[in-house]
Amino acid sequence: MPSHVAPVFAVILTLPLVLAGCSTQDPAPRTDEETSGDAGASTSSVERYEAQVFERLPFDASLFTQGLEVTDQGEVLVGTGQYGESGIFTLPAGSDSARQHVSNDNDVFGEGLTQFDSAQGPVIWQLSWDSGKAFKYDAETYELLDTASYPGEGWGLCSMDDSKTLIMSDGTDTLRHLDGEDFEEQQRVEVTLDGEAVDNINELECVGDEVFANVWFSTAILRIDPASGEVTGTIDASGIENNAETDPDNVLNGIAHIPDTEEFYLTGKRWPDMYRVSFNPIS
Repeated sequence: MPSHVAPVFAVILTLPLVLAGCSTQDPAPRTDEETSGDAGASTSSVERYEAQVFERLPFDASLFTQGLEVTDQGEVLVGTGQYGESGIFTLPAGSDSARQHVSNDNDVFGEGLTQFDSAQGPVIWQLSWDSGKAFKYDAETYELLDTASYPGEGWGLCSMDDSKTLIMSDGTDTLRHLDGEDFEEQQRVEVTLDGEAVDNINELECVGDEVFANVWFSTAILRIDPASGEVTGTIDASGIENNAETDPDNVLNGIAHIPDTEEFYLTGKRWPDMYRVSFNPIS
């Protein structure tokens, strides 16, 4: 996602569809039929959760976080944005000082990234926002192995557990399915919440056969079925404290599953904190 707030008006128009699923009210706007007579009960099957914080950890506030994952070594892998500042970093969970492994060219605005077990060994794919390029690196040496081209913008990226497919967001209501070896597009699905399209799908995390997604300029996280695009759950992360310096860009953005647990790390752009959380059902 870019570093400006011009699309906020569009975001405001779509967010009620998302946030309704994260409140104590019905998880979607109610139809005329539902609001008339005694047909007021919601028929939505979307499950509702809230983020419960177990631990607040220091984080590197210099990182304009665009992608977040946990490595096999237990470190936090971060892809960052901004022209002249984009790159790939790692830091131990609980550290506020990141190590840079990749520095993108000054004309590249870095976006989401993901680790992928390719036929040649583990790699990292990194998106760019408006360059139409993805970069493929050796996951151990961070050597650039290849580049791939794609139409439109690049926002979020994650790797499905089948070790073949990547899921990519592009700032719209669409998820792209890609071949993890060569980045060739396989199909697209529209993200919908109770039948309504949800725009500004951002940073992604693949867990099992589901995708968790940040929504730009929102504290809502969506759980999505990547095969159909249907939102199966909404997570209210409004209780996560944003201690970043005042800047409209410094929003929640970064979700990483902690392997072998049901917990996640959450952070944001230039946040000094990272939170270890679980997603608990709202009764």
